[in-house]
Amino acid sequence: MEEAGQRLAARRLPEGLSGIRGLHDLIAAYAEEPEQVVIGIDTDRGLWVSALAASGYQVWAINPMAAARYRDRHHVSGAKSDAGDAKLLADLVRTDRHNHRQIAGDTPDAEAIKVLARTHQSLIWARTRHANMLRSGLREYYPAALEAFESLTDGDALAVLGRAPTPEQGARLSLSKIGSALKGAGRQRNIETRAIEIQTVLRREHLTAPPAVAAAFGATTTAAVHVIAALNAQIEELEAVLADHFEKHPDADIYRSLPGLGVVLGARVLGEFGDDPNRYSTAKCRKNYAGTSPLTIASGRKRAVLARHQALRALGNRLVGILHGCLRHHTHYDEHKAWAHRGTAAA
Repeated sequence: MEEAGQRLAARRLPEGLSGIRGLHDLIAAYAEEPEQVVIGIDTDRGLWVSALAASGYQVWAINPMAAARYRDRHHVSGAKSDAGDAKLLADLVRTDRHNHRQIAGDTPDAEAIKVLARTHQSLIWARTRHANMLRSGLREYYPAALEAFESLTDGDALAVLGRAPTPEQGARLSLSKIGSALKGAGRQRNIETRAIEIQTVLRREHLTAPPAVAAAFGATTTAAVHVIAALNAQIEELEAVLADHFEKHPDADIYRSLPGLGVVLGARVLGEFGDDPNRYSTAKCRKNYAGTSPLTIASGRKRAVLARHQALRALGNRLVGILHGCLRHHTHYDEHKAWAHRGTAAA
């Protein structure tokens, strides 16, 4: 599309190298230099995005939600097509790109940390979903298990439920078998005391389901235990890889110097902020991106400033500003500098 909005050419391109070559050939017929080319795309990562940025094009990654709102400006029928979306993105970056952010120049190290941190978080969410499903099933036929174990992702719970997935099997467990299961799960302290606690709860009288139903639920519990155990192992392994990548990043010490930021949380924050030094020109820009800045809604005579969980948001907003200053000046967090205003106010 030319600057005035006239469509110059349209083509559906395949994935891979042949698609990129086809795009370069298509563009070369209308542009002399790569920096003359402005591209709108609805993602900020992937092989195509990397190839477009490496080619020297100006690339704007448009949030799909923003693109959907822009679509409503032109029609409200709900119609959607690839060709229509392509024109929408071209029009958006042609006329409104000053309201959006050009793709950040993050290093491959930061991109790798973002991939690992997001996948690590996704695995944790998946484990939580499976644990909730397991909890729901146990509530239907095995209430003693819920009473015996506070966390269903803990090694103790998985070990015992793996050996005794039904109430009948749980009631027959001896102290030696429970202790053996706890040792196998990695427990090293208070094994005998914990085994007595578990056996006492599992042998209490509870409401029971018919044997056939209990057996069916027992099979689903066994499957869930294996899935959660596998997720635990993968989360632990991925966390080690994430920590290794994060600790090698030159900004890792700065992130870890802030209160409350350990390896995992620090890696997530670095991955989401990126490490392009020119991405956030001011602390306010970083706060806006983080979503900690108050949101102002004004219409006519009405004006409201919204801030969910005001105390936490205010604290987060302050810490994001402090982090921005530390990264800008390549200095570690210093409590006395960060909160120097408190001493001035008290004086």
